[in-house]
Amino acid sequence: MKPHPAPGSKAPSFSALVVGGDYPVAKTLSLADLKGNVVVLYFYPKDDTPGCTKQACALRDGWAQISDKATVLGVSIDSIKSHEKFIQKHSLPFAILSDEAHEIANAYGVWVEKSMYGKTYMGTERTTFVIAPDGKVRAVFPKVKPDEHLSQVLAVI
Repeated sequence: MKPHPAPGSKAPSFSALVVGGDYPVAKTLSLADLKGNVVVLYFYPKDDTPGCTKQACALRDGWAQISDKATVLGVSIDSIKSHEKFIQKHSLPFAILSDEAHEIANAYGVWVEKSMYGKTYMGTERTTFVIAPDGKVRAVFPKVKPDEHLSQVLAVI
C-alpha cells in the first residue's frame, strides 16, 4: 500500500472522467487543468451510502462558504452514471471524478485493505487532500468523519 502524499509534496497528477458542478456533461479532467486553484480532493467509498451522503450534503450545505475559495472534487470508484444519480438526488453543486480502475485512489494511497464483520476487502479510505494553487499538498485529512469534514476543510482553505 502506497502512503498518502505528505503536506508540502507535489500532489499526484490524475486524469479521469468527471461530471457535475461545472461539468454537466461528463468529460476528462486532469489536475493540471486546475493549476492556480485551491483543490479539495475528497475520496469517499460509495455513492448514496449513509456516511458518504452525509459528507457530500455537508459540503453542499456549506457551499456558500467554500465555493469561492476552492474547487471541490469528490472521487469514488463508482461509474459516471452512478455519480449523475447521486448528484441529482442530493442536489450536489460540485463535480465528482469516476475512478473505476482505482488509479487515483492508488496514487493518493487511499485504496486500502478494510475489514467488516470479520471479512477483509479492498476499498477506498475516506480521506481528503487540500491541494494549493502551486500543485502541492497543503493538508491531508485521513479517515475523515463525515460530521467533521466541512469544518476541517474550511479551516485550511
